[in-house]
Amino acid sequence: MIRNVDVAVARAFLAVVESGSVTMAARQLNLTQGAISQQIRRLEELSEHALFQRAGRRMVLTAEGERVIGPTRNLVTANDSLLMALREPIFTGEVRFGAPYDIMGSYTPGILRRFSAAFPNIRVTLVCEDTVVLLDRLKSGALDVALTTELGCGKGGETLRSDRLVWTGARNGSAFTRDPVPVSLGAGTCVFRPAAIAALKKGRREWQPVCEVSNMEPVRATLESDLAVAPLLSHSVPESLEIIDAGRRLPKLPLFCINLYQAPEPSDIAKAFAGHVRRSVASG
Repeated sequence: MIRNVDVAVARAFLAVVESGSVTMAARQLNLTQGAISQQIRRLEELSEHALFQRAGRRMVLTAEGERVIGPTRNLVTANDSLLMALREPIFTGEVRFGAPYDIMGSYTPGILRRFSAAFPNIRVTLVCEDTVVLLDRLKSGALDVALTTELGCGKGGETLRSDRLVWTGARNGSAFTRDPVPVSLGAGTCVFRPAAIAALKKGRREWQPVCEVSNMEPVRATLESDLAVAPLLSHSVPESLEIIDAGRRLPKLPLFCINLYQAPEPSDIAKAFAGHVRRSVASG
């Protein structure tokens, strides 16, 4: 006979694991201590083994408890995912999403993959441009949602996280030791360009441009071949490159904000997508 595990029982088990206490688990789930204890007993009856033991004032897992914690987490996660899917409205249509070159590879793939799984009937049109261009397109109605990288946050924007701008170059490279230092910068609309130039000027470091384009591929090629260094966000540095210690003859660079913007009157589809982007970037 197939028996089912109540999700409330699984949730109580995880709450005790995380808090180490029936009392704290009860507060976390807004239940009585007796209710939590009863849920744990129900799970132990199914297991036919004790799942917890006392270690001083804390409740710690037994070997059997350790064995079932993974499947228990999976059950709660699957339950929450199903509830989210059931509650989300079924949308069809298109959302136009813009992101700058500098975070395209680090955040966008995960955002699109998870959104596509949750909303398979929505087509996402992706636009990759510098932040300045994306904001103009958003203002003109050519985009529904945009991620930007900025020193601050403009009107109507929402900062999801901040990240340090860092100098990057080839692994075990020496480009940063040259004088003047060769630098790959974006085109005139690149938001990192003025910040990097100002830092070099303030640090009295002579430099010369090597590559001035918006597309990241040529910039990355000059870095991997040790022809230049370039400013990138720390979370966006690919494995083929390394962060150069700012103390190694290069000036420290500022923090940048990763901001979310929506069109002035967003559709329900755009709102749903923006919410998905918000959760993905904030947790990523």
